Amino acid sequence: MTISKQLGVRLIWFFACAFTVIALDQFLKNYLILKLEEGAPIDFIGSMVRLNLVYNDSAAFSIGFGATWIFTIISSVAVLVLLWFSRKIETTGWAIMAGVLLGGVSGNLIDRYLREPGFAIGHVVDYIQIPLNFPIFNVADMAIFFICSISVIRVLRGDQIGRKRVSE
Repeated sequence: MTISKQLGVRLIWFFACAFTVIALDQFLKNYLILKLEEGAPIDFIGSMVRLNLVYNDSAAFSIGFGATWIFTIISSVAVLVLLWFSRKIETTGWAIMAGVLLGGVSGNLIDRYLREPGFAIGHVVDYIQIPLNFPIFNVADMAIFFICSISVIRVLRGDQIGRKRVSE
């Protein structure tokens, strides 16, 4: 396969994964806004997983309470960097991971740009609650967390982000 075809395949995976995460994240947020009452949790998987609609104006784990505009800027830059980086990715695995990360960052960024209280200061919709007083989160948060975790594991194993292994 030629280099341009390989790049095309990687970009298809990258954008397909990003779109899938964004679509699932936004669909669930909009659906649950219609079905749930804010702050009134309901059991989803027994009491282990509950659906609890909240509007979050901070980052993951409630870091930076009230500084939504800062997270909007950081997320916007992250989206631009991921888009720029997408053409430099050398493997399908890294393309998939970068696409899922782009989808997660974009899912929450859409909320920050389009939801109340206003443009670039909108609150992120969170709805998944697990025991032990863990912060409430959403699909976009899960995508970001899992990809960052997998990336750390891969780097610790000796992989370079976005690159083929030297032995390949």
